Formats: sequence, C-alpha cells, structure tokens
Amino acid sequence: MYKLIALDMDGTLLNENKAISEENRTAIEKAKQKGVKIVLATGRPKKGIEKYLEELNLVSDNDYCVTYNGGVIQNTGTNEVISMQLLHEEDVHYLYNLSKTLDVNIHALTTTGCISPKLSKYTKLEIDLNNIPFEEVDFQSIDSSYNIVKVMFIDDENKLSKVIANLPKEVYEKYTVVRSAPFFLEFLDKSINKSTGVKSLAKALNINQNEIICVGDAGNDVHMLKYAGLGVAMGNAFSEVKKIADYITYTNEENGVAHIIDKFILNDTDLFENFNGIEKAV
Repeated sequence: MYKLIALDMDGTLLNENKAISEENRTAIEKAKQKGVKIVLATGRPKKGIEKYLEELNLVSDNDYCVTYNGGVIQNTGTNEVISMQLLHEEDVHYLYNLSKTLDVNIHALTTTGCISPKLSKYTKLEIDLNNIPFEEVDFQSIDSSYNIVKVMFIDDENKLSKVIANLPKEVYEKYTVVRSAPFFLEFLDKSINKSTGVKSLAKALNINQNEIICVGDAGNDVHMLKYAGLGVAMGNAFSEVKKIADYITYTNEENGVAHIIDKFILNDTDLFENFNGIEKAV
C-alpha cells in the first residue's frame, strides 16, 4: 500500500481562491486515519503554508514539510530542520548580472524572508502570498550574511517565456531550474529539487519509493512525479507535467486530490498491486 502522499500546494491542493476544499480536507483526514503520511511539498517557505498545516492538523512532532522546492525539509512541530541546501553570494551575483542582461525582474528567498533590488509587483505577490518580510538589497554587493535558498526571475508570462528561451546552457549546468508558475522561474542548488526533498524524508521515515504518491501541476513538480511510485498530474497541470505522469486526476477546482486519495488509498481494491499504466480521471 501507499504510505506517503506528497502534495504540491498552489494549483494542486489549493483551489483558485487559495483554499482547501472540504472534499480534499476530508479525504486527507481519512488517509491520515489509515496511517498514511501527508506531506506538503511546495516552492513556498514554511511561513507561507503554516495556516494550511494547521487547517489539516499537520503540526506535530511526527509531521514534516518539504519547502523551497526541496531546499529545506522541516519538522512542522519542533521546527527542526532535517536538511537545508543554500546558494552562495556568488550565485546571486551571477544570476543578478544575467537578469540585467535579459532585462528581467529578480528576487531571492532567504530562510527568513524575501530580498530584491526593488519591489516589483511580482515580488509584492510573493511576500503577500507567503506573509514574509521584504528587504531591498543591492544584489551586486550581497554577502554571506544572507541565507539564500533560491533565486527567482519574476515577470510577465510571455516575457518570462522569452527569457527561458535565451538562458545560456551553463545555467542548467550550474542550477536546478524550474518554472513554478507562469511568472516565476526558480534557481536552486544543482543537487536540489522536490524529488530530493521527498526522497530524503522518505529515507528518514523508512518508506520505500514505490510506496509514495506525488501530486503536482507545474514544472517544479516534474522531478518528484518522476521519482514517485505513482506520479499524479492535476487536470490543470502544465502539458509537460501531464506527459510524464502515471495518472492524470481532476483539476484543483474539481477536488483532484480527493479523487486520488479515494481511488488509491481509501478504495478496498489493492490498487497498489494492480495499477500498471497511465490513466486519466474521467
């Protein structure tokens, strides 16, 4: 049977109003009662998901979250950091210079908040979404006093697509690069992604790869969907996410997470043994 479900937040567990539906909440509670570990795996910092952790009763010494797209794994009850991988000031300098060359807005998330050379509307969206503090910082002279988990290019969807098309090859050699939203492009340490976060946590919990379900909708979810025993794309997922998924569920407006839990966790049929290919919820 499946023992762990890693859930992306925005576009997956949350509907367009940034809320958890009653159907999803009820299904998660039933899965927990069966002993399944529920893990929120998100690009957000822990501060940005605390209200959802509380709503789902996932704040205890036995609960964990994967945040910053795998950059930080943390116990939700004790706040103990299980693992954390930071970028360095040289990375910020490099990416800042690249942002100026490509004429794209930039900011970075630290372990305590958000920093940027200026407060763009996309940075404002970030800090409001996650309820984190903002500091205006000169990225050219930034030093090691900032614990930077990820750097992000942030801009209009069409502009960001053009930026991605013009990224030099060496960027992909130096960093994990994921598009977490139409207007967010993220750069993390090369060794980090949601897959490494879920894998590290599963190892600590003695849970096997084939006992894991991962559910997501965007480019930053691809790694963990490929890793999972069952990789699930939302009905509203990016096309590239659907292509690599084992199963496509309903959209985030149609309680797609609840459908997965009902089908693969709560159903009496041994779906873990019998599931053998790509399906689509209809």
